[in-house]
Amino acid sequence: MERALTHRSAANERGLSSNADNEQLEFLGDSILSFVVSESLFRRFSQLTEGELSKIRAHLVSAANLFRIAGELNLGAFLRLGKGEEKTGGRKKQALLVDALEAVVAAVYLDAGIEKARRFVARCFENDFNAIESGSFFSMDFKSQLQERLQALRFPPAEYRIIRETGPDHQKHFSVELKVNGNKLTEGHGETKKSAEQEAARLALKCLSLQAT
Repeated sequence: MERALTHRSAANERGLSSNADNEQLEFLGDSILSFVVSESLFRRFSQLTEGELSKIRAHLVSAANLFRIAGELNLGAFLRLGKGEEKTGGRKKQALLVDALEAVVAAVYLDAGIEKARRFVARCFENDFNAIESGSFFSMDFKSQLQERLQALRFPPAEYRIIRETGPDHQKHFSVELKVNGNKLTEGHGETKKSAEQEAARLALKCLSLQAT
């Protein structure tokens, strides 16, 4: 666990060995997290389609969602950082917190086994799983979340434009292009204009999270 919370900057500063930081644990934890979340979704929500399960998993293991969970665990308070990272607010950086959370999952697995890792992940995602069961997850307003993120980054509001409509009137399929600062960021698809816009916004949030790392 100590290694899982040790950033490379702290390891370098203290002259520790190359495998004393959490980077390799992060690699393992990422795979364990994806597997355990996939297994949980498969077992608990067998009524959902493969496409729905894939979209839900993509959101659950996204950097933005893991950052939220790391905040709920107050993980930043326990990080071991070098002086440089400490001065630049490393305890609140999304990339560092997401990496640490993935490393902690790996540490639980290595120290206590896959069953304990399952239980830990289940506790971390309890609110998400409850939202899926109640149906409130599917009404999440990704457009509002994106707007808040863009404002925080001092970007102008996102622009949405329908670029394609296919299918008969009773079974339309819409494709929506999302632009930020005049540049295309994502493209969403859905059976309604609203659902296509929400999908484009969800993908944009994921894209911004990847850029932040």
